[in-house]
Amino acid sequence: MQSPVAKQYLLLGERAMLVVTLSRFADLPGLQGAVLALGPGDEIATDLLSGFSDFPLHFVQGGETRACSVRAALEYLSALPDCSQDAWVAVHDAARPCVHPADVGRLLMRVAAAGDRAGGLLAAPVRDTLKRSTDLGRVAATVPREQVFHALTPQVFPLDRLMSAMDLARMAGANLTDEASALEFIGAAPLLVEGRADNIKVTHPEDLPLARLILRSQGVLADENAAIDHGGDQSGETCYV
Repeated sequence: MQSPVAKQYLLLGERAMLVVTLSRFADLPGLQGAVLALGPGDEIATDLLSGFSDFPLHFVQGGETRACSVRAALEYLSALPDCSQDAWVAVHDAARPCVHPADVGRLLMRVAAAGDRAGGLLAAPVRDTLKRSTDLGRVAATVPREQVFHALTPQVFPLDRLMSAMDLARMAGANLTDEASALEFIGAAPLLVEGRADNIKVTHPEDLPLARLILRSQGVLADENAAIDHGGDQSGETCYV
């Protein structure tokens, strides 16, 4: 998706995607606030969210990669005087507005009940047949789909442990595509909590009308708003913890 409009500001009904995503967390008990990592030169979020009152919002400049943006948000959190270093943080993609609050609540309960500090993430079982390709674009093998999951967000971990894991992985040159991979790097085994498959990430142009359809089916969008279309994308990631 290529557009001068960052994808988190595209409209879903009458609200920007970022506002819709944040609103999915509004009724979760125990949520103390959110930190948004913004792309360079982003001056839209603070104005857009000036009237958002469901929970406290903080803003920090993100980095060139998802991992850098998440790390910046974690560092900001760790410096807050009222934030415990072992507090639990949930990292979520702003481009996943269809996350269901019930899934998030179940994730938080399961992670707390596990009684360890390995954390956990929402994940959806792979349903399709998977193929591994050769360098020439031919089928090399069929990958067994048993015990294979799509990693979703939120992903929930203790603040200090996630920061430490990300730092160790970065120093080793590891490629972190999500937060769970940082915990995997240090030998932890985060909990997989099955979530709804409609928790899609808006990445391609065809994802936007699909997201509207899902949100309408969830009762988040009214039918009359679902046809509004402002296609486009962003270059950076916005995440919040």
